Amino acid sequence: MTSGSGQSEAVVRVAAVGDIHLSPDCRGLLRPSFETLPLCADLLLLAGDLTRHGTVPEAEVVAEEVRGLGIPVIAVLGNHDYHSAREADITRVLSDAGVTVLEGERVVLPVAGGKVGVAGVKGFCGGFAGRSAGEFGEREMKDFVRSARRAAEGLHRALAEVSADGCGARIALTHFAPVPDTLAGEPVEIYPFLGSYLLAEAIDEAGADLAVHGHAHLGTEHGMTAGGVRVRNVAQPVIGRAFALYHLPFANPASSPGSTDVRGVET
Repeated sequence: MTSGSGQSEAVVRVAAVGDIHLSPDCRGLLRPSFETLPLCADLLLLAGDLTRHGTVPEAEVVAEEVRGLGIPVIAVLGNHDYHSAREADITRVLSDAGVTVLEGERVVLPVAGGKVGVAGVKGFCGGFAGRSAGEFGEREMKDFVRSARRAAEGLHRALAEVSADGCGARIALTHFAPVPDTLAGEPVEIYPFLGSYLLAEAIDEAGADLAVHGHAHLGTEHGMTAGGVRVRNVAQPVIGRAFALYHLPFANPASSPGSTDVRGVET
């Protein structure tokens, strides 16, 4: 890619996958593909549901798949990773393997002469504009919606920090979907359990150049927020390969959200 001046345009090569659902019986399944990553990618994003049932032995398998790849690995956990209430232990196992696990936080990486900021949160469900749960009624309902709101607030805060850090490429990493576009193919009855419009609001308000999520196995890869930020569903059943690869040109971090062109590259 070149700029209008004819000079080469710096890009960050983003590999991403979610919903790999590893367990001890599939040890080594993804390692051969992951070992090719230094040849084609600058970082690997893991979009949650890394395990089947959220157990430590499963997390240890994930850790060995991504240990020592030679590029940064950034992850969020998914609902499966929370199933056994061992999410803190799973985070520790992954961290010990060199994975940066985010939950309402951000990481800034030096890449291709610029800075890439990744803001991550698991997210939660609740539905999308016009068909979403409201913070009203029983305590259980209020708690449900507040969980979605807290997740979105964490993502907003982390993305704002990324912009303040002067990052030329800003990525929102979640497990739950921020938009319904990437759910196409899933039964519409379960859309409210697959994501929340609050995540998209956070992305558009704080600013991002790319949003990556998983969770929707029967969904669609490509989508976009109302503010024009490209969204990619990288659940492995959707992308059909070990990882998807995107080329994200560096942009002026002060530019409007979504103004960066995101190009998908087949792997």
